[in-house]
Amino acid sequence: MITAILLSLPLVSLLPVVSAHGWLGSVTVGTQTFVGNVPNASPTGTIIRQIDDVDPVKGASNTFLNCGQNAQLASDVAEANPGDTVAFTWVNGDDGPWVHNAGPMQTYMTSCGSQSCSSFDSSTASWFKIQEQGRITPGGDWAMSLMNTGAPANVTIPSNIAPGNYIIRHELIALQIAQTAGGAEFYPACVQLKVGGTGTGTPSEDELVQLPGAYSDTDPGILVDVYSNPDADYVFPGPAVAAFVSGNTTATSSPSAGASSATISSSAVASSSTASSASCKKRRDVVRPRTLSRVMKNLVPQ
Repeated sequence: MITAILLSLPLVSLLPVVSAHGWLGSVTVGTQTFVGNVPNASPTGTIIRQIDDVDPVKGASNTFLNCGQNAQLASDVAEANPGDTVAFTWVNGDDGPWVHNAGPMQTYMTSCGSQSCSSFDSSTASWFKIQEQGRITPGGDWAMSLMNTGAPANVTIPSNIAPGNYIIRHELIALQIAQTAGGAEFYPACVQLKVGGTGTGTPSEDELVQLPGAYSDTDPGILVDVYSNPDADYVFPGPAVAAFVSGNTTATSSPSAGASSATISSSAVASSSTASSASCKKRRDVVRPRTLSRVMKNLVPQ
Protein backbone atom coordinates (compact mmCIF):
# COMPACT_ATOMS: atom_id res chain seq x y z
CA MET A 1 0.00 0.00 0.00
CA ILE A 2 2.82 2.43 0.96
CA THR A 3 4.67 1.54 -2.23
CA ALA A 4 1.57 2.23 -4.32
CA ILE A 5 1.12 5.63 -2.69
CA LEU A 6 4.74 6.57 -3.25
CA LEU A 7 4.61 5.49 -6.88
CA SER A 8 1.55 7.64 -7.41
CA LEU A 9 3.31 10.77 -6.17
CA PRO A 10 4.89 12.99 -8.80
CA LEU A 11 8.64 13.46 -8.46
CA VAL A 12 8.17 17.15 -7.70
CA SER A 13 6.46 16.24 -4.43
CA LEU A 14 9.63 14.48 -3.30
CA LEU A 15 11.98 17.36 -4.10
CA PRO A 16 11.57 19.22 -0.77
CA VAL A 17 13.14 16.20 0.96
CA VAL A 18 16.16 16.43 -1.34
CA SER A 19 16.32 20.22 -1.02
CA ALA A 20 16.61 19.92 2.77
CA HIS A 21 20.12 18.53 2.27
CA GLY A 22 22.94 20.20 0.37
CA TRP A 23 26.54 20.68 -0.67
CA LEU A 24 29.28 23.26 -1.14
CA GLY A 25 28.21 25.09 -4.30
CA SER A 26 31.17 27.46 -4.64
CA VAL A 27 34.14 28.86 -2.80
CA THR A 28 35.94 32.18 -3.14
CA VAL A 29 39.64 32.32 -2.25
CA GLY A 30 40.77 35.91 -2.06
CA THR A 31 39.19 37.35 -5.21
CA GLN A 32 38.85 34.13 -7.23
CA THR A 33 35.59 32.17 -7.22
CA PHE A 34 35.51 28.44 -7.99
CA VAL A 35 32.26 26.62 -8.69
CA GLY A 36 31.84 23.11 -7.31
CA ASN A 37 30.72 20.14 -9.37
CA VAL A 38 27.14 19.01 -9.00
CA PRO A 39 27.10 15.84 -6.85
CA ASN A 40 27.35 12.72 -8.99
CA ALA A 41 27.61 14.71 -12.25
CA SER A 42 30.45 14.56 -14.78
CA PRO A 43 33.28 16.53 -13.15
CA THR A 44 34.96 19.64 -14.53
CA GLY A 45 38.00 21.50 -13.24
CA THR A 46 37.63 22.94 -9.73
CA ILE A 47 39.38 23.06 -6.36
CA ILE A 48 36.40 21.56 -4.47
CA ARG A 49 36.42 17.80 -3.99
CA GLN A 50 33.22 16.44 -5.54
CA ILE A 51 30.76 14.35 -3.55
CA ASP A 52 28.24 11.93 -5.02
CA ASP A 53 25.17 12.63 -2.89
CA VAL A 54 23.54 15.61 -1.18
CA ASP A 55 22.62 13.51 1.87
CA PRO A 56 24.40 14.31 5.15
CA VAL A 57 27.10 12.08 6.54
CA LYS A 58 25.57 10.18 9.46
CA GLY A 59 27.61 8.79 12.33
CA ALA A 60 30.81 10.17 13.85
CA SER A 61 32.81 7.12 12.72
CA ASN A 62 31.61 7.25 9.11
CA THR A 63 34.58 7.26 6.70
CA PHE A 64 32.84 9.95 4.64
CA LEU A 65 33.24 12.35 7.56
CA ASN A 66 36.64 13.08 6.04
CA CYS A 67 35.61 15.18 3.02
CA GLY A 68 31.99 14.26 2.31
CA GLN A 69 30.00 11.52 0.61
CA ASN A 70 32.51 9.48 -1.44
CA ALA A 71 34.54 12.65 -2.08
CA GLN A 72 36.86 12.52 -5.09
CA LEU A 73 40.12 14.35 -5.75
CA ALA A 74 39.71 17.72 -7.43
CA SER A 75 41.85 18.53 -10.45
CA ASP A 76 42.84 22.09 -9.50
CA VAL A 77 44.56 23.94 -6.68
CA ALA A 78 44.03 27.59 -5.74
CA GLU A 79 46.86 29.95 -4.87
CA ALA A 80 46.25 31.62 -1.50
CA ASN A 81 48.07 33.78 1.01
CA PRO A 82 48.04 33.98 4.79
CA GLY A 83 45.23 36.27 5.89
CA ASP A 84 43.13 35.62 2.78
CA THR A 85 39.39 35.18 3.23
CA VAL A 86 37.92 31.89 2.05
CA ALA A 87 34.17 32.26 1.49
CA PHE A 88 32.17 29.02 1.46
CA THR A 89 28.77 29.24 -0.25
CA TRP A 90 26.60 26.27 0.65
CA VAL A 91 23.45 25.46 -1.31
CA ASN A 92 20.55 23.08 -0.80
CA GLY A 93 19.94 20.03 -2.97
CA ASP A 94 18.02 22.13 -5.48
CA ASP A 95 20.78 24.79 -5.68
CA GLY A 96 18.89 27.31 -3.57
CA PRO A 97 20.13 28.88 -0.31
CA TRP A 98 21.24 26.61 2.52
CA VAL A 99 18.26 25.36 4.55
CA HIS A 100 19.43 24.19 7.99
CA ASN A 101 19.79 26.80 10.70
CA ALA A 102 20.80 25.05 13.96
CA GLY A 103 24.30 23.84 14.63
CA PRO A 104 27.96 24.84 14.55
CA MET A 105 30.36 25.49 11.72
CA GLN A 106 33.97 24.37 12.07
CA THR A 107 37.02 24.66 9.81
CA TYR A 108 40.07 22.43 9.70
CA MET A 109 43.24 22.33 7.64
CA THR A 110 45.73 19.59 6.85
CA SER A 111 49.10 19.70 5.15
CA CYS A 112 49.51 17.72 1.93
CA GLY A 113 53.26 17.75 2.47
CA SER A 114 55.46 18.18 -0.58
CA GLN A 115 52.87 16.83 -3.02
CA SER A 116 50.06 18.75 -4.66
CA CYS A 117 46.75 18.40 -2.84
CA SER A 118 45.21 17.35 -6.18
CA SER A 119 46.78 13.92 -5.60
CA PHE A 120 46.75 13.79 -1.80
CA ASP A 121 44.83 11.04 -0.01
CA SER A 122 43.22 12.78 2.96
CA SER A 123 41.76 9.62 4.51
CA THR A 124 44.71 9.27 6.92
CA ALA A 125 45.54 12.98 7.19
CA SER A 126 46.17 14.80 10.45
CA TRP A 127 43.89 17.83 10.79
CA PHE A 128 44.07 20.96 12.94
CA LYS A 129 41.22 23.34 13.66
CA ILE A 130 41.42 27.01 12.64
CA GLN A 131 37.83 28.15 13.28
CA GLU A 132 34.65 27.31 15.14
CA GLN A 133 31.40 29.22 15.33
CA GLY A 134 28.17 28.53 17.18
CA ARG A 135 25.39 30.92 18.12
CA ILE A 136 25.70 34.56 17.12
CA THR A 137 24.69 35.58 20.65
CA PRO A 138 24.05 33.38 23.70
CA GLY A 139 20.62 31.80 23.31
CA GLY A 140 20.15 33.44 19.92
CA ASP A 141 20.32 32.29 16.31
CA TRP A 142 23.15 30.17 15.05
CA ALA A 143 25.65 31.67 12.60
CA MET A 144 24.70 28.87 10.21
CA SER A 145 21.26 30.45 9.86
CA LEU A 146 22.72 33.49 8.09
CA MET A 147 23.42 31.25 5.10
CA ASN A 148 19.66 30.82 4.66
CA THR A 149 19.74 34.14 2.80
CA GLY A 150 22.49 32.95 0.43
CA ALA A 151 25.35 34.57 2.35
CA PRO A 152 28.66 32.69 2.45
CA ALA A 153 30.49 31.53 5.55
CA ASN A 154 33.79 33.42 5.66
CA VAL A 155 36.93 31.93 7.16
CA THR A 156 40.34 33.60 7.36
CA ILE A 157 43.49 31.62 6.59
CA PRO A 158 45.75 32.09 9.63
CA SER A 159 47.96 35.12 9.09
CA ASN A 160 51.08 33.37 10.34
CA ILE A 161 50.61 29.91 8.81
CA ALA A 162 53.68 28.28 7.28
CA PRO A 163 53.63 28.14 3.45
CA GLY A 164 52.75 24.88 1.78
CA ASN A 165 50.08 22.67 0.24
CA TYR A 166 46.92 22.48 2.32
CA ILE A 167 43.38 21.17 2.24
CA ILE A 168 40.92 23.43 4.03
CA ARG A 169 37.88 21.53 5.28
CA HIS A 170 34.67 23.38 6.11
CA GLU A 171 32.10 21.49 8.17
CA LEU A 172 28.48 22.15 9.05
CA ILE A 173 26.85 20.07 11.78
CA ALA A 174 23.05 20.29 11.62
CA LEU A 175 21.54 19.54 15.03
CA GLN A 176 17.81 19.76 14.43
CA ILE A 177 17.32 16.04 15.19
CA ALA A 178 20.39 15.51 17.40
CA GLN A 179 18.36 14.68 20.52
CA THR A 180 19.08 10.98 19.93
CA ALA A 181 22.41 9.32 19.17
CA GLY A 182 23.13 9.29 15.44
CA GLY A 183 20.75 12.15 14.72
CA ALA A 184 23.38 14.81 14.03
CA GLU A 185 23.94 15.55 10.34
CA PHE A 186 27.48 16.25 9.14
CA TYR A 187 28.22 18.19 5.97
CA PRO A 188 31.99 18.34 5.35
CA ALA A 189 33.63 19.76 2.22
CA CYS A 190 37.28 19.93 1.20
CA VAL A 191 39.06 22.57 -0.88
CA GLN A 192 42.60 22.31 -2.26
CA LEU A 193 45.03 25.21 -1.70
CA LYS A 194 48.65 26.21 -2.04
CA VAL A 195 49.47 28.83 0.57
CA GLY A 196 52.37 31.22 0.06
CA GLY A 197 54.01 33.68 2.40
CA THR A 198 56.82 33.40 4.92
CA GLY A 199 54.92 32.39 8.04
CA THR A 200 56.14 29.83 10.53
CA GLY A 201 52.92 28.86 12.30
CA THR A 202 52.22 25.15 12.63
CA PRO A 203 50.06 23.07 14.99
CA SER A 204 51.51 21.03 17.82
CA GLU A 205 51.22 17.26 17.74
CA ASP A 206 48.52 17.24 20.42
CA GLU A 207 46.38 19.58 18.30
CA LEU A 208 46.21 17.14 15.37
CA VAL A 209 43.27 14.78 14.92
CA GLN A 210 41.96 12.19 12.49
CA LEU A 211 38.65 12.60 10.69
CA PRO A 212 36.85 10.37 11.41
CA GLY A 213 38.32 9.78 14.85
CA ALA A 214 37.98 13.19 16.49
CA TYR A 215 34.30 12.83 17.40
CA SER A 216 31.96 10.42 19.12
CA ASP A 217 28.21 10.14 18.60
CA THR A 218 27.81 10.82 22.32
CA ASP A 219 29.96 13.96 22.49
CA PRO A 220 28.00 16.75 24.22
CA GLY A 221 28.10 18.89 21.09
CA ILE A 222 26.79 16.06 18.88
CA LEU A 223 24.22 14.35 21.08
CA VAL A 224 22.37 17.46 22.21
CA ASP A 225 18.93 19.06 22.34
CA VAL A 226 19.60 22.61 21.18
CA TYR A 227 15.98 23.67 21.65
CA SER A 228 15.16 22.77 25.26
CA ASN A 229 17.82 25.04 26.78
CA PRO A 230 19.10 27.48 24.16
CA ASP A 231 20.98 29.54 26.75
CA ALA A 232 23.25 26.62 27.66
CA ASP A 233 26.86 26.88 26.54
CA TYR A 234 27.49 24.84 23.43
CA VAL A 235 30.50 22.49 23.58
CA PHE A 236 32.19 22.28 20.20
CA PRO A 237 33.21 18.76 19.20
CA GLY A 238 36.80 17.97 18.30
CA PRO A 239 39.97 19.77 19.35
CA ALA A 240 40.39 23.40 20.32
CA VAL A 241 41.45 25.89 17.66
CA ALA A 242 45.21 25.52 17.17
CA ALA A 243 47.20 27.83 19.43
CA PHE A 244 49.31 29.30 16.62
CA VAL A 245 46.23 30.86 14.98
CA SER A 246 46.68 34.56 15.70
CA GLY A 247 44.52 35.96 18.47
CA ASN A 248 42.80 32.62 19.04
CA THR A 249 40.31 32.35 21.86
CA THR A 250 38.15 29.23 21.72
CA ALA A 251 34.46 30.09 21.98
CA THR A 252 31.82 27.97 23.70
CA SER A 253 28.56 29.48 22.53
CA SER A 254 29.35 32.50 20.37
CA PRO A 255 31.69 33.54 17.55
CA SER A 256 35.42 33.42 18.24
CA ALA A 257 37.11 36.45 19.69
CA GLY A 258 37.12 39.42 17.36
CA ALA A 259 34.17 38.24 15.26
CA SER A 260 31.24 40.57 14.89
CA SER A 261 27.87 39.19 15.87
CA ALA A 262 26.49 40.74 12.69
CA THR A 263 28.64 38.67 10.34
CA ILE A 264 28.90 35.01 9.48
CA SER A 265 32.69 35.13 9.67
CA SER A 266 34.66 33.68 12.54
CA SER A 267 38.38 33.09 12.82
CA ALA A 268 41.36 34.78 14.30
CA VAL A 269 40.36 37.79 12.23
CA ALA A 270 36.69 38.40 11.38
CA SER A 271 35.48 39.61 7.99
CA SER A 272 32.11 40.74 6.73
CA SER A 273 29.88 38.26 4.96
CA THR A 274 28.64 41.01 2.67
CA ALA A 275 32.09 41.65 1.26
CA SER A 276 32.17 38.47 -0.75
CA SER A 277 28.55 37.38 -0.98
CA ALA A 278 28.11 39.08 -4.34
CA SER A 279 31.11 37.33 -5.89
CA CYS A 280 29.87 33.97 -4.68
CA LYS A 281 26.39 34.14 -6.17
CA LYS A 282 27.49 32.94 -9.58
CA ARG A 283 24.70 30.90 -11.12
CA ARG A 284 25.26 27.65 -12.93
CA ASP A 285 24.12 27.25 -16.52
CA VAL A 286 24.30 23.47 -16.46
CA VAL A 287 21.18 21.31 -16.22
CA ARG A 288 21.10 19.70 -12.81
CA PRO A 289 20.56 15.95 -12.62
CA ARG A 290 17.47 15.09 -10.60
CA THR A 291 18.60 12.39 -8.22
CA LEU A 292 16.83 11.19 -5.11
CA SER A 293 18.59 11.16 -1.78
CA ARG A 294 19.55 7.83 -0.27
CA VAL A 295 16.54 8.10 2.06
CA MET A 296 14.12 8.31 -0.87
CA LYS A 297 15.96 5.64 -2.82
CA ASN A 298 15.19 3.25 0.02
CA LEU A 299 11.50 4.12 -0.17
CA VAL A 300 10.89 4.19 -3.90
CA PRO A 301 11.41 0.91 -5.84
CA GLN A 302 14.04 1.27 -8.57
